[in-house]
Formats: sequence, structure tokens, C-alpha cells
Amino acid sequence: MSWCWGNSHDELITCMKEHGVIRSSRVESVMRIVDRGHYTKTNPYVDAPQSIGYNVVISAPHLHARALEYLQDHLHEGSKCLDIGSGTGYVAACMALMVGNTGKVIGIEHMEELLQSSIDNISSGHPHLLSNGTLELMLGDGRHGFLDGAPYDCIHVGASSPSVPQALVDQLKPGGRIIMPIGPYEGGQQLEQLDKLSTGIVLRKPLLAVRYVPLTDQHKQWPEQQQQKQNGHHDDEQVQKYPSSDKMLQRKSF
Repeated sequence: MSWCWGNSHDELITCMKEHGVIRSSRVESVMRIVDRGHYTKTNPYVDAPQSIGYNVVISAPHLHARALEYLQDHLHEGSKCLDIGSGTGYVAACMALMVGNTGKVIGIEHMEELLQSSIDNISSGHPHLLSNGTLELMLGDGRHGFLDGAPYDCIHVGASSPSVPQALVDQLKPGGRIIMPIGPYEGGQQLEQLDKLSTGIVLRKPLLAVRYVPLTDQHKQWPEQQQQKQNGHHDDEQVQKYPSSDKMLQRKSF
């Protein structure tokens, strides 16, 4: 943790820059543009994770900054990238701004309530990302990635897994990079960098000790929802694409 806080978003970003958490001008610029106050109402400018409901948190700002720093060389104009466990939409919005109008970012979230909330969050500051198709948000199980959009220049995963899902490795371009936390939920997680060589070999590099929520299915994450379904509401295991907040255009099976 960088122990940063501020009375405004700009103060938070300035503090992280001064403490060396944010090092590049690109990451500084995009994080200044995407105001964390639009993505959480609880202590948005404190460098700490905050609950967003459904047994999920929005990660601390320094972890968002670190992830973008590690991915920035793969988040260039025209890149195609994937954000697994997109949650509030904060990282997905930053990634979309970094890949530009010719790029594409796909965010996958398996809690429909969080997905709808993320659409509202992004629409409050950067609605053009959704309207022009640079950013698409989908409802689905991120452990399977999204094959229809593959291959990807980079993949960010915002939840921990004991191992790297093979589907994500398969959907990564040669030369691409994954940033994700690896390890058990109980502890001992490491944020790791995985680089896929032209031969298909994946090089793994531990970056820092972290503690993330688990990359799991929605029933284990939020058992109350499963109980509601058992009481009469049923859904299927499908993916929905939400390019705008008021219209669902497509449903697909994973």
C-alpha cells in the first residue's frame, strides 16, 4: 500500500506519483481522467479497497496503478484487451482510453448487478467508450475468457485463482501479457506477470504479494442469489453484451 489519500481524485493521483506508484506519464494521464469517485462512493480517494457489495471490493488505487503500469506496453493504440472480473468498470475504462478509438477492450463480470452498475459508472464520465464500441461489457464467467474476441494483446484479471486458467493462456496472442493474482484465497497470493512467447511458452514472473477476492462462479461468490433462484427465479449460463446502458444487443453461450 502506498498510504496515499486525498480530498480529491487529483490529490490521490499526485500522492501516488510522488510515492513512485505511478511512474509513467501515460498511466498518470489516464488515471487522472478516470475519477475514482464515479466508481465508488465510499472513501474513493483513500488508497484502500472498498466494498461494492456481493462479497466484492474495488481494489486499492495503487493496485490499479500497478496493473496499468505492467500492461502499458500492451495497451497501445489499436490493441485488443480483456478485463476479467471488471467489477466497477474502473480498470476497463482506463484500458479503453489507453487503446484508443482503433482498439478494443472487453470487460467480463459475472454479477449482473455489478455489470449494470459499471455501465452507469462509465456513462457518468466516459459514455463515448460504450457508444463507439471501444469498450464492451459482458455478463459471463471470466474463467473461460471470451473466445469470440480472441486473440488478445493483454489480459487483466481482477480476482485470484490457484492457477492460471488455460483458456486465458490460449486466448492470449504470442507476445501478449497477462497480469493476475495467483494463489489461494486464504493467503499467499502473488500478483504475477505472464508473457507468452512466439513459441507458445509462457514465462511467469512474480511481482508483489497481494490479497484479492477469488475468481469463482457467482453462486459461490454470492450464495444469496442462488437461494433466490431456488425460490423461483432461474437464469442460464450465458453471456450478454452491454455496449450501452439501455439496450442488450446480443446473448451468447460461452
